[in-house]
Amino acid sequence: MPHPVIGIPCAQIELNANRLPVMGVQRTYIEALQRAGAAPLLVPVGLQEEALKELMARLDGLLLAGGEDVDPQFYGAVRHHNTTHTDPLRDETEIMLTRWMVAQDRPVLAICRGHQLLNVALGGTLIQDIPSELVPACDHPRFYPSHALDELAHEVRLAADSRLFAILGEESLWVNSRHHQAVKELGDGLSAAAWAPDGVIEGMELPGRRFVVGVQWHPENLLDAVPAMRRLFEAFVAEAAR
Repeated sequence: MPHPVIGIPCAQIELNANRLPVMGVQRTYIEALQRAGAAPLLVPVGLQEEALKELMARLDGLLLAGGEDVDPQFYGAVRHHNTTHTDPLRDETEIMLTRWMVAQDRPVLAICRGHQLLNVALGGTLIQDIPSELVPACDHPRFYPSHALDELAHEVRLAADSRLFAILGEESLWVNSRHHQAVKELGDGLSAAAWAPDGVIEGMELPGRRFVVGVQWHPENLLDAVPAMRRLFEAFVAEAAR
């Protein structure tokens, strides 16, 4: 069986070691997809719309990766003073891809920033800064390198009737956490599927589609520590291959 091709939109990195602008993704996403049997394809941001559509036509699935904050202009909000690093070009690219993939019922897995971007692409809004807007709150922003990538931060509770629960096979589990923003109002058709103890939406899905799932944590860093996370990638890749 050929490996399904999974697109991962790149982040823009200002400068590499040679002082040149580059685009890329963290290698852990690529490795997680490969372990699940997929062929990852890095998607440049800022392509012209027709070129992006040509590229999308070759994708069996889309992975929306972590990264910087989603620019609040895309969900009609005033910028919070703690919303600092944004990349509108990446936001535009990912929003277009997400809407096209959902409209064509192709699988989408959204992780951390991607979870938030998925919500925005479908008309939802975001909490821009959990520590200042949600009190009391769990310790969500445990950023690397102060915290290990696989450090478990808090528990999440899963909806028993959700697809996410069916995949992970756990009513609750501990996850890592590297975010200061979160889903606020859900986008069109999205259903919450997992919550942190403070009420933050940690998982969501789009019923009626083959596979549209978002998680706020980083399962790609927990493949060996938490076996359920492997099942998430395997389910996504299996649906993309179908």
